Amino acid sequence: MQLNKIFQGTRNNMLAMFVCLLVIIPVYLVIVNSLKDSAGARTMSAALPDALHFDNYATVIERGKLGQTFLNSMLYATTATIISTLLASMTAYVLSRNRTSLNRYIYLFIVMGIAMPLNFFTLTKVMQITQLINSQIGIIILYAATQIPFNVFLIYGFVDAIPVELDEAAIIDGCGPLRLFFYVIFPLLMPVVVTAGVLNFVGIWNDFLLPLYYLNNSAYWPMTLAVYNFFGRFQQDWNLVSADIVLTVLPVLVIYLIGQRFILSGLTAGAVKG
Repeated sequence: MQLNKIFQGTRNNMLAMFVCLLVIIPVYLVIVNSLKDSAGARTMSAALPDALHFDNYATVIERGKLGQTFLNSMLYATTATIISTLLASMTAYVLSRNRTSLNRYIYLFIVMGIAMPLNFFTLTKVMQITQLINSQIGIIILYAATQIPFNVFLIYGFVDAIPVELDEAAIIDGCGPLRLFFYVIFPLLMPVVVTAGVLNFVGIWNDFLLPLYYLNNSAYWPMTLAVYNFFGRFQQDWNLVSADIVLTVLPVLVIYLIGQRFILSGLTAGAVKG
């Protein structure tokens, strides 16, 4: 029995190491080749560079106009994440606290957006009629709308864990609906809100299709389209393409690490209070 447990543990560890290698190896190849010259990176080998060419990153920032596209990506991801998480939190709270047949139908209707695919033809018509196509405010609204179903689904279950007695006590103390939500309920939702926010930010930052269809002006492009355009212009220079990919992925990793810290601290604080 003991040998069987040891064998299962070893097998599981080897499987985990294999999965980690599948993730780490492509990242390693991109980082290593971003520091080589054009000839050294042509084969995308795993060999270490003879000399570190950090000037590749400066070249990418200058030629790929990553400064503007970085600001665009930050604008889209940050603004859409704030809008979607805030609206979803308010929606999930109202639907969870008022369990009527109509609210149940509304909840299911919203959550269906997770599984239903986007109809790009209809969406394009709507964007044209509302004059939101090829505009920054339009892509922000579009991103926020696409993230709301998942956020409502995620936050809805978390609201159920908050005692209704807190609402009743706040109402007795004279809190109105908005004050009750923002001063009493919303701080308790921070762990799940931050979780949803991080997932939304990463998804929006990495999205390629929506800006490709609805942003024709290159001045409004996010970093994902900049990478696509850069690859088309410099597809022979894999060192520059690799450096471009590293610069595009780096902000997402930073946001994820920061968000992970807040998620852990929020869950720990909730456990201590309970």
